[in-house]
Amino acid sequence: MNFELTKEFLQELSLAVAKRNGNYVAEKIQDLHPADIAEIFDRIDLLEAQFIYELLEEEVASDVLVELEEDVRDKFLKSFTAQEIANQVDNMYSDDATDLIQDLSEERKEKVLSKLEDAEQASDIVSLLSYPEDTAGGLMAKEYIKANINWTIEECLEELRSQAEDVDYVHTIYVVDNQNKLQGTLSLKTFLFAGNNTKISDLYKEEPIYVKTDTPDEDVANIMEKYDLVALPVLNQANILVGRITIDDIVDVIKEEAEKDFQLASGISENVESKDSVWLLTRARLPWLLVGLLGGILGAVVISSFESELKQFPVLAFFIPLIAAMAGNVGVQSSAIIVQGLANNSLSYGSTFSKVVKEVGVALINGAVLSSLIFIYNIAFGEAWELCFTVSLSLFVVIIFAGIFGTLIPLVLDQYNIDPALATGPFITTVNDVVGLLLYFTIGWMIYF
Repeated sequence: MNFELTKEFLQELSLAVAKRNGNYVAEKIQDLHPADIAEIFDRIDLLEAQFIYELLEEEVASDVLVELEEDVRDKFLKSFTAQEIANQVDNMYSDDATDLIQDLSEERKEKVLSKLEDAEQASDIVSLLSYPEDTAGGLMAKEYIKANINWTIEECLEELRSQAEDVDYVHTIYVVDNQNKLQGTLSLKTFLFAGNNTKISDLYKEEPIYVKTDTPDEDVANIMEKYDLVALPVLNQANILVGRITIDDIVDVIKEEAEKDFQLASGISENVESKDSVWLLTRARLPWLLVGLLGGILGAVVISSFESELKQFPVLAFFIPLIAAMAGNVGVQSSAIIVQGLANNSLSYGSTFSKVVKEVGVALINGAVLSSLIFIYNIAFGEAWELCFTVSLSLFVVIIFAGIFGTLIPLVLDQYNIDPALATGPFITTVNDVVGLLLYFTIGWMIYF
């Protein structure tokens, strides 16, 4: 069922909660997906959400916790005892359980882990907590299906029935040797159509695609996207199979990276949402606004240094906004293309120079077209020849500079492991504005004087 959350639905639900009509509330939500229930919790206050949560079946309640936004989930967990959290964790995959536990204080982590009934799951969670969040180890789940390379199909079937109790979705079967080192993969179709006495060694596909536990999450996302994978095995440094990453975890990574890059490009230095506190929103925005303020001051300094020239030829001031705007726009366009190439790995090291040359070529063409148009415009309105040449030549030079600068800055940032998305934000716009004005007045001074 495709559920659409409406204002009317929320009002009816809130009214039923206020009346403590648990039967009505349970009936309204019983057929909803955990993600839909989590969406409802995001839109109502905590006390209402807690009342509804108590009505959920244990497994559904665990799934809802997984789907909740982090800030809402944190509020929920603060009201839970260590035993209550452990009860929810018992119904989760190891990766989801780790995500839930890792934000707790060290004291609460230890209490929750000590309350877990399943010692093996507790061990898996402890193991996963040791990996950084932004690596394959931090993303992977310990639940997967594997088969020994020496088994027959009949032997494998019995083992897989036992393993599948902990796995809801079987995407592929991982083939390992006696040391649990990954040898290859076996598709379910091949497995199902094979004879009982057929050996796994005769069926599996060698040279599997895999990642190591320390592989960055962005690289994992790129690999899964490139090869259209729904699941990816994870090996430790000894090439032993230790987990798998599924597509739902990677979708979250891609979403988070896209949000982070968009915010960086917009001049927001932290991952924030509109519902965050005024202080947090201010702290995230202010640094780059200060950069913009500094750029404005530098621009004013540039203009003031040519004050005498502006007094003699005030008409030059009319085109200041044009030069500044075009410099910023061209720089952002150029940097956006490079950042996109770096993000999807389509910009290889061998093509870096050719990419710069190509962007210079684009800037030359754009500069020629736009400077010609502004030249024709000024001639048509009877402006002096000096102004026509100053504005057109300045615009041409500024576009060339902005194109080169916008191309090189994200490449330089990437070399120093700084997110190149910074280059598409206020930084490059501010620098291009200031340099553009400096070039404009310098060329004007050379032509007029």
